[in-house]
Amino acid sequence: MLMKDMSTFFESLRDQNKKTGQNVVNSLKANGHNAKYVATAEEALDELKSLIPGNASVGIPGSVTIRQIGALELLNDRGNQVFHHWDPSLTPETKASRLKEENLSDVILTSSNAVTLDGMLVNIDGVGNRVSAMSWGDNKIVFVIGINKIERDLQSAIQRVRDKATPPNAIRLGIDTPCATTGYCMDCDSPKRVCRALLVLERATMGRDSHVIIVGENLGY
Repeated sequence: MLMKDMSTFFESLRDQNKKTGQNVVNSLKANGHNAKYVATAEEALDELKSLIPGNASVGIPGSVTIRQIGALELLNDRGNQVFHHWDPSLTPETKASRLKEENLSDVILTSSNAVTLDGMLVNIDGVGNRVSAMSWGDNKIVFVIGINKIERDLQSAIQRVRDKATPPNAIRLGIDTPCATTGYCMDCDSPKRVCRALLVLERATMGRDSHVIIVGENLGY
């Protein structure tokens, strides 16, 4: 009986994720994005295969989600030229060049810190390379977003970024900020503060080929 109850429980969660995800997809479409809901990370990878040509260069401006689903391995195995500044072999000088190469790639592949029920994408950056790639470019941009990043409205989305996305990133990178100590945002004045540029994409920007894949799994921060 317990196994049956647990099966029903997980089935209900999957159904809830699908209903919520599809409603967000509808909002994203209304806001000018090409959007789709998929249930799993494996399905998201299949979507990337169709969205990203095998001969395209791909810029990945910092994303745990993209690495978590195995997109780097997929792209490298296909022979795509991939630019990402998280490459541990980069020197400070080559890292600066790599940031530019990311943004000039044929395809920008990233996630979003949060997405609202009415289809707004919310992101906060320290350097600004990621939000600049999201806001302007004549290249294609593809977002892969886990179901855990859906928030009801703009205010809760911004709070999610500050409390749930930024602290673990600061901890992961070993940055000495107050949020890395407390585990939640302190709205600090630290010189190492990583919340510096807030971008709210209310709509897909003009002339941009923008694609959003909502995944029915918890991904990234």
